[in-house]
Amino acid sequence: MSKEPRGLGKGLSALLGEVPNADQLRKPVGYVNKEIVGSTLPGRRENTADILRIPVDMIEPNPFQPRMSFDPAALEELAASIRTLGLIQPITVRRVGERRYQIISGERRYKACCMAGMATIPAYIRDANEQGMLEMAIVENVQREDLDPIELALSYRRLIEECRLTQDNLADRVGKKRATVANTMRLLKLPAKVQHDIKVGLLSAGHAKAILGVDDPDMQEQLCDLVIRDGLSVRELERIVRKLQVDPAAARPRVRSAQPAAELPEDYYRILEHVGKYFSNDISLKRTASGKGVMTIRFDSDEEVSAFVKALEEKQF
Repeated sequence: MSKEPRGLGKGLSALLGEVPNADQLRKPVGYVNKEIVGSTLPGRRENTADILRIPVDMIEPNPFQPRMSFDPAALEELAASIRTLGLIQPITVRRVGERRYQIISGERRYKACCMAGMATIPAYIRDANEQGMLEMAIVENVQREDLDPIELALSYRRLIEECRLTQDNLADRVGKKRATVANTMRLLKLPAKVQHDIKVGLLSAGHAKAILGVDDPDMQEQLCDLVIRDGLSVRELERIVRKLQVDPAAARPRVRSAQPAAELPEDYYRILEHVGKYFSNDISLKRTASGKGVMTIRFDSDEEVSAFVKALEEKQF
């Protein structure tokens, strides 16, 4: 079966076709290697960096939760997603007694898990009065080699939100460049279905980075399905995304033109490829038949711009 991208003139469906077996490959995230807190011995302390499964009847809502009403339709939609994919982003709780935990964040996810009939809920356990120990535990967890990209992104977010670190502080703590941290955390902007496929290994971080080159969540999910169906490499997916970036309207249904769309000169694709690698491929280019056009670059940090300027000055571009 050929993996060459097909034309976009009939809309994105012409590119993707039917993907009948993609959902069959999606099994719920189970956190199968994590400790089940319900079996924890009295007095034993859990690792606050791990994701642990807590029985529903041991969790109580936060009485200081400012949000008192939740959209029933949205909750049911989330519950349906959880039934199919599992809970992608765990809730955060604090210990309030022997085998009792109170929600710090994630009450909406907790309610949806209850609606979905889950007996246990994946959660982080926070010792609120042990800030330094919590930070050390999470940083140590980040150094593990068995974390999937979504777990890594969630750990970064915990350090920023719970330990009140900036991205610069965080980058120093984990020994990474700030741009690397920012790009990893961008994975959490992807739809739940795409995050799920990253967690279970159906999609690589490289594929996810390419998918982030488009903004529409539905299109992101369809591109994810395309990778699963056709086994596309990252480079093949990047070529498809570049075409969508050059002509976003091609992804929408439209009347076929009598004249086929002109292919961009190869130099334009080289620009997208070489410049895009400095900005997480978040670059788009539009060109008219006369050769006039505009190129748009979106960046996440000053460091990305500095790295690009440095490459230009050192003639590495």
